[in-house]
Amino acid sequence: MTETPTKLTQETHDRLSAELEDLTTRGRIEIAQAIESARALGDLSENGDYHAAKDSQGKMEARVRQLQALLKRAEIVEAGGASGVVAEGSVVTLRYEGDDDDDTQDYFVGSIEERQGDLPVASPTAPLGAALLGKVVGDVVEYKAPGGMLKVEILRIGS
Repeated sequence: MTETPTKLTQETHDRLSAELEDLTTRGRIEIAQAIESARALGDLSENGDYHAAKDSQGKMEARVRQLQALLKRAEIVEAGGASGVVAEGSVVTLRYEGDDDDDTQDYFVGSIEERQGDLPVASPTAPLGAALLGKVVGDVVEYKAPGGMLKVEILRIGS
């Protein structure tokens, strides 16, 4: 089964590559030192520092594997898309059907790694993100959510 490439901007690709380099060099050295220091404290079965360091090591190695896989299948794309059309990298303001006119929600359409600030992410592979791609302001799109079918109106598109 072929995995779908993750689309990243060059800026995000460079940032993630730098994070991977840091984790596999400085990060591994620091974790190894923390584990060695904790081992020196004695009995490992009741050594909280040792268990905390090993837990940190496991989380760091999981992130290393995640970044390696992500970067291996990454496809470099330009940020945003054609002006006025929802594309990966767009910030979209939506209003759900039945909500008040001033009750809107902003979403970032793209990879979680491309996230901008605290905006919720609508991945292009998720129902909402897929429904939004290629649409324009004023379009009403319908998508299947876990709770049933939802309709949203696109009020604004930015990048």
